[in-house]
Amino acid sequence: MGLIENNSSKIQLQINEMKQVRAKYDTKEEQHCTCYKEPLKPIPGMTLQESVSLDALTKYLKHLEGKYAEIEELMSKKYVPIQRKADLDEEMTVVLERRDSTENLNNELQFSHQRLQVISQALTLWVKSDRSRSFQDIVENIQKSKDLHDKQGIVEELLEEDPSKAKETEILLYFIERFNELISLGEYEKAVYFAVNGPRRILHNIGTVNKFKAIGKIRGKPSPLLLFFESVFSISHAFRHPVDAVLTLEGIKCGLSEKRLDLVINWVTQERLTFSEEAGDVIFDYGEQDTYNKAKCLALAQIIYSECGLHKKALLCLCKQGQIHGAMEYIQQFKDFTSDDLKQLIKLCPNIELIQCLTKEWNGKPPYLSFGLAVLHLFSVDMKKVGIKLLQEISKGGKDAVEHLMINDPFCSLEKWQEVANVCLQNGFDQLSNDIMSVLRSQAGVTEISEEDDTVNLMQHVFW
Repeated sequence: MGLIENNSSKIQLQINEMKQVRAKYDTKEEQHCTCYKEPLKPIPGMTLQESVSLDALTKYLKHLEGKYAEIEELMSKKYVPIQRKADLDEEMTVVLERRDSTENLNNELQFSHQRLQVISQALTLWVKSDRSRSFQDIVENIQKSKDLHDKQGIVEELLEEDPSKAKETEILLYFIERFNELISLGEYEKAVYFAVNGPRRILHNIGTVNKFKAIGKIRGKPSPLLLFFESVFSISHAFRHPVDAVLTLEGIKCGLSEKRLDLVINWVTQERLTFSEEAGDVIFDYGEQDTYNKAKCLALAQIIYSECGLHKKALLCLCKQGQIHGAMEYIQQFKDFTSDDLKQLIKLCPNIELIQCLTKEWNGKPPYLSFGLAVLHLFSVDMKKVGIKLLQEISKGGKDAVEHLMINDPFCSLEKWQEVANVCLQNGFDQLSNDIMSVLRSQAGVTEISEEDDTVNLMQHVFW
């Protein structure tokens, strides 16, 4: 046994040594495999012969380095730190203020120039006349006839030709003619540039939009109409007045038709536009069709409706987004919603949580809508399923919950509650119907008498 044990221990030692050697060998092999990778496929853009040629590889490496440097430079130009945007906004604000002050000074100087011309004309007439009238009378007559106090300008026959105005007219005509020429030549990107940068925003109108619409889509190129609206909206902060409602509506329609909801989001939230009910309706309808982006569209439509003072539609957007508490705060803030408005709301957005919030106290204030009238309204407008869900929720609370709801409902009459009880009975809510009738009897001073109670004398009141 001793010999066998000694032999076994020697064999075990040999086995362990072999395992250690094998482990070292495996480790070296793994390291060798990680450092070396056999090129199983040719390098993209190179043939097999070029892949093994040192000169060709060196040339291709320089090409890739140049391409990398070009992309890096493009990225540095295309993207800037967000602080740079804040600095540019501040600079733009200063420039706009300077422009406004310069325009005001220019208007004052123009008015002074007009007055001096009137005085010059009056002096010429007075010198040429027999001087029977005073110079002051002539000036007053011209002032009355020209309405200088309203600063409406001097009539053309009293003004000499203004070279700067003539030059400006030439520039306007040039831009219009050049724009039409570029459209006819098919150079649409240049036409967009001329339309956007024309003086006095002369080409920012529906006529220009219709011309770009007539072009339609060009295969492989961006839509000229979309380029036009992108440019017009991006420079909207540079003008004193925002983009008008017609162009705003057309721009939103164009962005949505091109599936560029990202642009529409930026326009609505960042640019100076003139919102309208039609613009909100377009975005709202688009959200109904595009269910994936429905929440974004509802939020945008809500912004527009709120800006336009269309509180009913803004409230509907809040409810469809599921922001029930926000909707309740909105109702409490504006206080312009009637009972009929809220009935229409639950018809368009049959949300159980919304109906429950409207029919209960909110922040210590009485309910905005009667529970009983809400139930009757739902059944009357073929929304039976929603009405049944509402009855199911209220029946879970038992008779105490029903009594509390009825006592705190100042809008629903006894007759209407009887109709609610009948509706409950017709739809299988027998217990809820009995609870409602029981509360009605207790409120009217009537008590229920059990059929088994023989001690009650129904004619007792006659003998008193």
